[in-house]
Amino acid sequence: MTAKTIAAHTLKLHDLKTRFNLQKSEAEDFFVEWLGHDLILSETERVTLDRLKRNYLYLLEYPVMESIVKMVVLSPLLDLAGFYEPPIRVEGEANIQVSAEDEGETIQGSIDVLVVQRSLWITVIEAKNSEFSITKAIPQTLAYMLANPNAERPTFGLVLNGSEFLFLKLVHRDSPQ
Repeated sequence: MTAKTIAAHTLKLHDLKTRFNLQKSEAEDFFVEWLGHDLILSETERVTLDRLKRNYLYLLEYPVMESIVKMVVLSPLLDLAGFYEPPIRVEGEANIQVSAEDEGETIQGSIDVLVVQRSLWITVIEAKNSEFSITKAIPQTLAYMLANPNAERPTFGLVLNGSEFLFLKLVHRDSPQ
């Protein structure tokens, strides 16, 4: 039997449920990383975020493509969050493959930005054109997250189009959630 290669950007959530038994968690405490953290921004951070917002709102007057979203929104946010400092390593356009067990299929694609910190977690960031719904990037991003070689740790993802963003978390258990 010849292995079939599937482009990650063509996937639907149903495909991931079928191929990997991916389940959506409805547990209120699933994303515990958010609990108990009161974020206080410095004045510099507030000024920077306000400038990013103004820049992006101005750019929305014209069609905003993925490359502009990465340059104007994503890169400054990663810098502000300290993602360009040791021990974190950033890779751009990383090729990823994940195989469906017993299906003879390989899902292949390229992650826009892959952030790795001491092999403890991986963040997948999939930027899309500002005119597209971020929900279209969720299956592709989850497929990449399934390829995390450190399945004992949660994998975190971010999907954004410039004006909207969604954080994702994938936990590998008996069936991934």
